[in-house]
Amino acid sequence: MKVLVLNCGSSSLKYQLIDMSNEEVLCIGLVERIGIDGSILKQEKDGVEGKLVVEQPMNNHQDAIKLVLEAVVDTKFGGVKEISEVEAVGHRVVHGGEKFAGSVLITDEVMGALQECVELAPLHNPANIMGIEACEAILPGVKMVGVFDTAFHQTMPKESYLYGLPHELYTKYGVRRYGFHGTSHRYVSERAAAMLGKNIEDTKIITCHLGNGASIAAIDGGKCVDTSMGFTPLEGLIMGTRCGDIDAAILPFLMEKEGLDAKGLSDLMNKKSGVYGMTGISSDFRDIEDGAKSGNELAQVALKAYVQKVKKYIGSYAAEMNGVDAVVFTAGVGENGIGMRADIASNMEFLGMKLDAEANNVRGKERVISTEDSNVKILLIPTNEELVIARDTLALVK
Repeated sequence: MKVLVLNCGSSSLKYQLIDMSNEEVLCIGLVERIGIDGSILKQEKDGVEGKLVVEQPMNNHQDAIKLVLEAVVDTKFGGVKEISEVEAVGHRVVHGGEKFAGSVLITDEVMGALQECVELAPLHNPANIMGIEACEAILPGVKMVGVFDTAFHQTMPKESYLYGLPHELYTKYGVRRYGFHGTSHRYVSERAAAMLGKNIEDTKIITCHLGNGASIAAIDGGKCVDTSMGFTPLEGLIMGTRCGDIDAAILPFLMEKEGLDAKGLSDLMNKKSGVYGMTGISSDFRDIEDGAKSGNELAQVALKAYVQKVKKYIGSYAAEMNGVDAVVFTAGVGENGIGMRADIASNMEFLGMKLDAEANNVRGKERVISTEDSNVKILLIPTNEELVIARDTLALVK
């Protein structure tokens, strides 16, 4: 079966076409600036030099998906000869609330539930819904599956997901910790167990998804028991532009002092904070590292604060699970930040973590980067959310 995997953003669309008989990626692409001047599609195929580039107006996601379906049958860069070869579509959906603890076939009932979750993820779910509706219009009869970022974290116990707020706010509005990046945490924890040669039910793993958005999860016996992101992706680590954990009393203070309304405050915390706000340089950690090397004190402090926060979560989750077998690094910073991994793993010998500097000198390759005598294994595992989505789609459609 050939499965098309779609990841729709508000103005972008990432996609892969995967042959599930051998899990080969037949082609991969990105559409940017949907509904904006300068709309563009770029697609690549492994083993073929160059890329397909299509620049033409795309007013909405339906226009974009029409171009994607034309691109995947391109004679040079496509993955199939006829679009009828695409037998199923898997959609990444950011927020499933408490309604979904796993992936599901898309039905009218499911679409209604996704609409109800829009207020929990106003920046993401509308785009996910638009992508599903566009596929329904263009590929009638083709089965589709929704795979949720939040689903993997639905195994958290109440003591992990309830906040110290009046309980009625949870029962009335669903105010609780949901967690995100669940598909990534699920994939790398399963790979980690395989690399350790253990059944995942017998493991305690801490997964560090470190990118522009970042989260850490405690996974005991293959089930998430705690995670750093919360009601929204704002909570937890310092990120590219998100502040992460702060004293909640700062918010009304800033609203009064800066004359901010709710939207202004949200923009401040989500788009103007993090390492970008701390340094004024960039939200890209590579730029922050360059600034730190050139002597910029704010950049140096921002990196130290980031490392400290990651260490705090690793330590607290090890305590929460009464031990840890492996710590996994993944996502953009986790997979490519050689120095960042080294800084996070430093002075963690008390926990049984010993980094192998030579093994750690690598970017984006799956490997063990701890020493042989390290009681806690340190693993580098490139994430593959698209493959998880395709696998779930195959299982549900079959």
